[in-house]
Amino acid sequence: MSYSKGDQSPVVIEETPKERPKVTDELPPFLGYPLKGVAFVMRQIAMFCGFLMAFTFGAVVVIRYGFGGDLFAYEEWLLGFSIVGFFAGAVLASARNLHINADILGIVIQDPRLIWWRGFVVLLVELLVILFLVYACYVSLLDDFSFPRLRATPVLRIPFVSWRIAIMCAFGFMAMFTAAYLYVHIRKGLGLPLRSEIMKGASK
Repeated sequence: MSYSKGDQSPVVIEETPKERPKVTDELPPFLGYPLKGVAFVMRQIAMFCGFLMAFTFGAVVVIRYGFGGDLFAYEEWLLGFSIVGFFAGAVLASARNLHINADILGIVIQDPRLIWWRGFVVLLVELLVILFLVYACYVSLLDDFSFPRLRATPVLRIPFVSWRIAIMCAFGFMAMFTAAYLYVHIRKGLGLPLRSEIMKGASK
């Protein structure tokens, strides 16, 4: 912001903040556009599940204390929606690199080269951990399908694999976004131009 000189009252000129480019904008189009679609779908799922949970709990209170009734077996199907909504939000956090990272080295290290290596190690460890979780979910699904009948909830008989498949898919999407951030981080370390910078230079 700036102020005008003279006897007049100061005029405040607000500068619009520049929008930070998304990681999907730095990827090749054949990778960036599908991940943009994934982020959009996850956003809709998270909003729908959040609204459904709030509406259901409100309806339960009204039906139970207003009419003396009960919403039949709502805990079973709402559990699935809550799990799916939670992991959809986790995918969005990975897409925006907003997961909590309790790493004190980011404050202590001042050398730019060490800062880059610290970021590389953190992203690589995150990617390896998420890939291990994808594998663990896969093993869990194999165990579920090994039974003659799928294990399910007691009343509505909703198979447990329905949300376990969703969890495995969510971890897979989280791994994709983490790998995308690792790709961008490596390009920055090598001094290679990012796609957003190339597009900005071409537009001038």
